[in-house]
Amino acid sequence: MEKKKTLPVIQSLQTGIGILELFVSEDRPLKFSEIQELTGITKSNLHKYLNTLTITGLLHRDKDQGTYHLGSKLIEFGNAAIGSVDLIQKATPYLKKISRELQLTALLSVWTHDGPVIANIWNSQPGLNIGAQIGTRLPVLSSAGKAYLAFKDEAAVKEWKRKGLEYMPFESKQQLEEELPNIKQHYFSYAAEPLVKQISSFSVPVLDYKYDMIGCITIVGFTQLIPTSHENGMSTFVIEQAFELSECFGWQKES
Repeated sequence: MEKKKTLPVIQSLQTGIGILELFVSEDRPLKFSEIQELTGITKSNLHKYLNTLTITGLLHRDKDQGTYHLGSKLIEFGNAAIGSVDLIQKATPYLKKISRELQLTALLSVWTHDGPVIANIWNSQPGLNIGAQIGTRLPVLSSAGKAYLAFKDEAAVKEWKRKGLEYMPFESKQQLEEELPNIKQHYFSYAAEPLVKQISSFSVPVLDYKYDMIGCITIVGFTQLIPTSHENGMSTFVIEQAFELSECFGWQKES
């Protein structure tokens, strides 16, 4: 059996990254003595590492408190990494694959300050009227709308939810609230005829490394063709595709 080659590394760089990872795992400012105790690095070497990380902006030292915490340079790096990934561009091959496999319409919606909006559509049935096009705002009771209510930060959806439920009967509101925990548990949302009669849909979330919902994949078709449960093979396939797409944005399923 062929042995795997060990790639050459710069050990001091690994050590420096390990110090940064320590701050992530501890999630609090740390004093020199605490860093030394947690890493086991000698005091003389640790001084050099901390000085280097501080000068480069990767760490910041609070002189008054005598503590270190993660620096602003990391925010720049994070924003650059996130900004280089285009959700619509990344999602398009998945929409094509899903639509081709299921012979149904697949669409991607994204969140705006005024609710979810359709950002891309891949239609395997060009003549099918799904009652929406790119730019269409989706209602609270659409399958995508329910998914955003289940996964999106409560503060972000508060006003949109209030407007959407304003004239809804109490029984309907209660039913919706009962649905949301199941949607969050199974990553699956269903809505019967949300926009056009005889056309129904189901949706699954696209999540990022913060477990924030950054988008939603929705499958649309004639009601008799759309599964109502996450246990259906069609649903499982789409959920797996959404998980794979979410992993591109740093998401990992909780065990």
